[in-house]
Amino acid sequence: MAGGYWRRVGANRTAVAGLAVLTAIVLLALAGPWISQHAIDDIFWDRINAPPDVAAGFYFGTDVNGRDLFARTLEGARVSLMVGVSASLISLVIGVAWGATAGYLGGRVDALMMRLVDILYSLPFVFFVILLTIYAGRSLATIFVTIGAVIWLDMARIVRGQTLTLKHREFVEAARSLGASDPRILLRHIIPNLWGPVIISMLLVIPDAILTESFLSFLGLGVQEPHTSWGVLIGDGAQNMMEAPWSLLFPGGFLAATLLAFNFAGDGLRDALDHRS
Repeated sequence: MAGGYWRRVGANRTAVAGLAVLTAIVLLALAGPWISQHAIDDIFWDRINAPPDVAAGFYFGTDVNGRDLFARTLEGARVSLMVGVSASLISLVIGVAWGATAGYLGGRVDALMMRLVDILYSLPFVFFVILLTIYAGRSLATIFVTIGAVIWLDMARIVRGQTLTLKHREFVEAARSLGASDPRILLRHIIPNLWGPVIISMLLVIPDAILTESFLSFLGLGVQEPHTSWGVLIGDGAQNMMEAPWSLLFPGGFLAATLLAFNFAGDGLRDALDHRS
């Protein structure tokens, strides 16, 4: 069955293209410190807003501070991908636990838990970020927690819907008739059967987390120096796009390609899973 699933994925050209682009971007980001000829914080006073110069090792040109944009774009890729994956893992843990519990218990517990999700949805996200930043300070850990604390709401709804379907299946009823406790049923029978939809949903959540981090960094609430991210680079490039359009083109292009690749790959995996079921 697994072989048939991956054959269906391989037959989906957009999914294959998305996975190939993601693989290339991840490998390029990981190899950044070795293939970049300049450090991310090296300043070249004679190359302020200089256009790309392959012979000198400035493949993407330099920014307004005379720093190598190629090295900073790959550093931004590492940070943005790390934020996306970390925030999605936080949403995975909280969302699966919350949604599975609400869907399995049902009744008033389900209503109360999901009303709390609705209340959290209604809170202004930027206001929440500002409060958390003031309390915990600006750091990568704060960004992980902030984005993960919001994205898990979508995961909880998806898991709850799947759990409502699974809890009436024959294997769950059989476990209940044999005297299995509710925690055991959740851990041994419900959650293991959620991994297919959950992993695909997680793959679609990662671009949302990356885009959210980019938005926060564009507003100055995200990643701080000496680190950088695509959002920071896009914010700097937008202010300097008339004098140095490459400072916006390259990080913006990487961000757009990554978001499209994640969505193409996620849609392809979801279509293959739906076809199997």
